[in-house]
Amino acid sequence: MTTLAPWASHPERSRGRLHEEQKGGEFDAARGPRDAFQRDRDRIIHSISFRRLRHKTQVFMAPDGDHFRVRLTHSLEVAQIARTVARALGLNEDLTEALALAHDIGHPPFGHAGEDALQAALAGQGGFDHNGNTLRALMTIDSPYPRWNGLNLTWETLEGLAKHNGPIFAPGWALAECDAAFALDLTQWSSLEAQVAAIADDIAYDNHDIDDGLRAGLLTLDQLLEVPVVARGWDAVRKRFPDLAPTRLVSELVRSQIGAMVRDLLTETQSRLSDIGDIADVRAAGRCLVGFSPAMREDERVLKRFMYANLYHHPRQLEAARVAEGIVAGLFAAYTADPALMPGDWPERMPAEEPWRSRHIADFIAGMTDRYAVARYREAVGPIDLPEGF
Repeated sequence: MTTLAPWASHPERSRGRLHEEQKGGEFDAARGPRDAFQRDRDRIIHSISFRRLRHKTQVFMAPDGDHFRVRLTHSLEVAQIARTVARALGLNEDLTEALALAHDIGHPPFGHAGEDALQAALAGQGGFDHNGNTLRALMTIDSPYPRWNGLNLTWETLEGLAKHNGPIFAPGWALAECDAAFALDLTQWSSLEAQVAAIADDIAYDNHDIDDGLRAGLLTLDQLLEVPVVARGWDAVRKRFPDLAPTRLVSELVRSQIGAMVRDLLTETQSRLSDIGDIADVRAAGRCLVGFSPAMREDERVLKRFMYANLYHHPRQLEAARVAEGIVAGLFAAYTADPALMPGDWPERMPAEEPWRSRHIADFIAGMTDRYAVARYREAVGPIDLPEGF
């Protein structure tokens, strides 16, 4: 068993779950020799919300290519990076993994394009944001257990998901509702495990999106070599493998960049932890303790700016996003006009009054995969021609 550092989250010190679960006897024994955070991780992996990530956009919408990343594979990659960092820092790997696996569960179909469309549709009903919807999905919507709604995750997992990017002083309605049910201390800094999951997300998509962008032909190696951190990494890779074709070295470049970021992160974070005694000090630190050195932070910012300008805002991507927003907006309008178009018991459970009526429709749409949203649009609204990029 790994010895945890004093600043780690300890499962035996968990603040518990919203709903009390029976302990002892057959009910407890059936769950095996797992601690609270291991159970959280397993509940997430076995959830419907997690399984749907396999058909949700990461960069490319409803991609036809088998080799492009989707939200599911991205989340798995984030979890692997996060576990490595957590182990090196003496943190709880199971809590870190649970947070990494679940961090994108609240994303609607088509990624940020779908989120923008739902935000516009709910502008008069409190709006929409994927982080709040992650908590809503895990605490309310995804309900596999007979005696309560949600997965009944521990306070530490919910807290980490709520504020893995830092304290929240003005939560949206979804997060505020979850916080009212199970107070998550939103204005305090989160655990180190949550901070690790957040920066592992950045490391994963900063580098893996390069791989996907090159594979899709939206980026070229010559373009990428204009970014200083990439150029330095490429020079190092070429020196190690001077006789290999450039196409054979892209994956090595991505791996080496992840390694460089992780090494920098560990060195800087270990320095920041020098005055930290326990997790109470982490929450009272008043700043993020898990982070890059100033030099790496600037390199990473330059890389992000490049990726936004050349990949995320590529004309083909912008056209795909425009169509995706139209699909989500069209579905919302169709279900608002005729709730009977929704399948299953969604029409019967439709609230009579706003804002819950619109939020109920958004719950249904937000849970859709890309391909399911396209199919439902064709059924409820009409034909649609999908551009290149879907």
